[in-house]
Amino acid sequence: MSTDVTKSPAVVPPGKSGGPSSDSGLLQLMLDGLRRNMRQYGMLIALGLIVALFAVWTDGVLLQPRNVSNLVLQNSYVLILAIGMMLVIIAGHIDLSVGSLTAFVGAFAAVLTVQHDVSWPLAVALCLVVGAVAGAIQGFLIAYFGIPSFIVTLAGMLVFRGFTEILLEGQTLGPFPGGLQKIGNGFLPETGPETNYHNITLLLGLVLIVFVVLQEVRDRKRQQEFSLEVLPRNIFLLKLTSIVAAVLVVTMLLASYKGAPIILLILGALVVGYGYLMRNAVFGRHIYAIGGNLPAAKLSGVKDKKVTFLVFLNMGALAALAGLAIAARLNAASPKAGLNYELEAIASAFIGGASMSGGVGTVLGAIIGGLVLGVLNNGMNLLSVGSDWQQVIKGLALLAAVGFDVWNKRKVGS
Repeated sequence: MSTDVTKSPAVVPPGKSGGPSSDSGLLQLMLDGLRRNMRQYGMLIALGLIVALFAVWTDGVLLQPRNVSNLVLQNSYVLILAIGMMLVIIAGHIDLSVGSLTAFVGAFAAVLTVQHDVSWPLAVALCLVVGAVAGAIQGFLIAYFGIPSFIVTLAGMLVFRGFTEILLEGQTLGPFPGGLQKIGNGFLPETGPETNYHNITLLLGLVLIVFVVLQEVRDRKRQQEFSLEVLPRNIFLLKLTSIVAAVLVVTMLLASYKGAPIILLILGALVVGYGYLMRNAVFGRHIYAIGGNLPAAKLSGVKDKKVTFLVFLNMGALAALAGLAIAARLNAASPKAGLNYELEAIASAFIGGASMSGGVGTVLGAIIGGLVLGVLNNGMNLLSVGSDWQQVIKGLALLAAVGFDVWNKRKVGS
């Protein structure tokens, strides 16, 4: 007697076999993950490509330690403004006054320290208060009187520019005290054993790497606990490796010159603080809510007027900090300081992923957008590109970023 035994094929979980089908399935999974997160990582990839291109075109000068340090110092004010501007744009508004406000705060600091011999720590505190008050006044008019932010901040741009001229009487005023200068030009002191690198900068870089890795892993676990969509494991590991490599490279470059600039530590604290605010705090969620859907936010109990008021107050304080940074770097206050700073901050936010309609954007995105503009400026200067063509290229970069945002929305909608 014969029996005919038919074996059913074994069921192999996806990604467990080494056959072509599993490889193609894994590749498709990675591509789907990248496609879903293209808005978040598109400009980060673009920044890497821009850095690589200019590094080649400048024969490596772009990535020399001294130039990397100068890149941080030269663009710190834009990055500070971009953080505040991102919050303003997420809330569905715009602020055209920040450039003039930075100039006014710089002039106010010069009058206090140079003409009236006020100690620089007190002058810094007073300048931050002045910036916050200026932002609060504009925020009050926007939130509680209902005047459009475009009109209020356009008026503020003219008013603060006029006050700057009045304070300085059309003249450049300086120099600043040494302590204030270090905000814009200072570096961390050298300490520890004799090495070829700046020891404190190396330590800070190591701490930052550990912090980033733990934060990314924790965020991923939290998203999985709430059954939220997360990146595929391979893409997540690739992202983590890329971040660690980037931090390590920048740390080594800075440590091989004079170390980390003081303004970089201030900027790092702002990124961490505002990143936590927008990701985890109720206030940050309310900002996204009023920018994404104002009527729904009101029905949910969000105090939209209070949130808008605080957003502009915050923007004024950050504009004051940026004004102190740029005035300290130049070691003088000028009536023409701050020209077009508001445009650079707005461009940084949009290049970094902000949406024209509000409700979308991240603090890290604002930093990435500011770095894109900073690398473009620095690279084109190293290549001796004329200022006329620099404006054309930056304009096209902004147009491409917003165009990508529109295209990405349509793809997601379809």
